[in-house]
Amino acid sequence: MPRFHPLFFPPRRAFLRAALAWPSAVSLSGLGGLVTLGGCGGSSHPVAPQASAPAGPIVVSVTDRRVKVAHDVSLHVRDWQCDNCRGPAIVLLPGLGANAYVFDGLAHALAPRSRVIAVSRRGYGQSDKPLPVRTATEHYEVDTLVADLHALLDGLGLDRVVLAGHSIAGNELTRFAGRHPQRVRGLVYLDATFDHTRNPGTGGLPVPDNRLFREPVPNEEDGASMEAAIAYARRTVRHWSAPLEANLRDQLDPRPDGSVRLNTPAAVADAMDTASHSFSPDYAPVRAPALVVTAMPGDIRDIFPALPETLDDATQKDAAAYLRAIRYVRVDDAARLMAALKTRHQLVLEDACHGDFFIEREAELVRAIEAMRWA
Repeated sequence: MPRFHPLFFPPRRAFLRAALAWPSAVSLSGLGGLVTLGGCGGSSHPVAPQASAPAGPIVVSVTDRRVKVAHDVSLHVRDWQCDNCRGPAIVLLPGLGANAYVFDGLAHALAPRSRVIAVSRRGYGQSDKPLPVRTATEHYEVDTLVADLHALLDGLGLDRVVLAGHSIAGNELTRFAGRHPQRVRGLVYLDATFDHTRNPGTGGLPVPDNRLFREPVPNEEDGASMEAAIAYARRTVRHWSAPLEANLRDQLDPRPDGSVRLNTPAAVADAMDTASHSFSPDYAPVRAPALVVTAMPGDIRDIFPALPETLDDATQKDAAAYLRAIRYVRVDDAARLMAALKTRHQLVLEDACHGDFFIEREAELVRAIEAMRWA
């Protein structure tokens, strides 16, 4: 079985493949985390507001911190606080390859009511990156990431929190909530997958394999400078934004000649990829209230942003078939996730991209999170 099925967020698969084909000296394989990861919405069940907004002017500040979580690992976090936060502390975990900066918009929007911690997990951004030695996934198994999270909360003096995780971070939410229920007030699954080890059913819908559905492969020129890397990224995502650019910049290190390369070693990226997509979550011990957020693509460019503007008739037909299949998969997967979590709380965002919906649809997401009644 492949590490993950192509119908679970195909842009991630394509970008990771493209990155591995790029010369290592100019690798931008972190773009997989940048873009993946790819309307109207409302809760399917009534919820009640938890905390009112503080009266008067609200001053929000952000502090970059390093917190030691293991003898050889410290994590970089962005700690957003306001003068009079009344809501629960919220911890934001990014998707595969991304870092704390990808949440700059969402964290700032939540901060007037809550302290918000955006995390760069080990292996990414400014967090430490131990190399796997004894096994291919050493240091990057889900249980290790969960231990990091526990130590992080202790280090920041946070007792009980709301955990929100994008995409593969759903694994950490489920495992942490099952092992440390006393530390969790609530869970927000940001377009996470029920189980990455399970092949999704398409209800008999065909899944076309069209060469135009393959994202452009970066070349040496695309890594010649930070500006060139940003230009490449802008061509391969549908909605460019300040958080995505900040995330990209934190993924890349400049070289003496002005070129850039990914600061996550290939062995680390592969270890995280393998470990996260080999983990089958156990939802039975989870008791915390949960909100499931589902990003539903409205057209094929919500899935494959780099498609040409004009498509031939055959590709248009393939695109329509692919869109039908992936929408079926997302509906079915979200239903499985909600059943496993025993929750009726769901926010469905139509016409949304998996990789950036929490940026583009920030206001709707913030309203849904703030309306939840956490434990």
